[in-house]
Amino acid sequence: MKKLWDISPPVDAHSPVFPGDTPYTQQWAATLSDTCPVNVSAITMSPHVGAHADAPLHYDPHGVAVGALDLQPFLGHCRVIHALNASPLITLGHLQHALAELPPRVLVRTYRQFSLAQFDTQLTGFDPACVQHLADLGVLLIGTDSASIDPADSKQLPSHQVIRQRGLRVLENLLLDDVPEGDYELIALPLKLMTADASPVRAVLREL
Repeated sequence: MKKLWDISPPVDAHSPVFPGDTPYTQQWAATLSDTCPVNVSAITMSPHVGAHADAPLHYDPHGVAVGALDLQPFLGHCRVIHALNASPLITLGHLQHALAELPPRVLVRTYRQFSLAQFDTQLTGFDPACVQHLADLGVLLIGTDSASIDPADSKQLPSHQVIRQRGLRVLENLLLDDVPEGDYELIALPLKLMTADASPVRAVLREL
């Protein structure tokens, strides 16, 4: 059996969220009892909590919602690249050692240890020129263990705009602490949320 790496952080009330975003909360609509045969919960949260896929609607007022996205970019051959000293921006130089014969999906690890309880206001984003170059190499999807491909205080979101212009897809908040550099099969399908700007994913890597 092929080995799996679960690269989705746990999602619960302790999960960090972008400042001002909606945290995870859960209430019980029904509980097991003599008169009720099941537990049923109601969950409220931003679709950007935990590992998630952004939709064009997130950064483009005319962009499509996540439920309308082609699933192909979220499934298939990928490469994990470590860029542990890249802060504040991942440049092409941080990835250059691993770009030969690049598959169409790239996941970049920036943290030595992913924070499971506190939002990182100094998160590592991408240099938009790096995103452009990855698109030129045929990359369809960029993933990161960071909460955003742009700095947390960015108002112009230049890397998101490159993603929009080039038609790439994005995965954020991936847990890559235990994943060696190398090639894998990525499986990270978004839910079919037809009006949402993002979707949670259960992201896993499988050895080729």
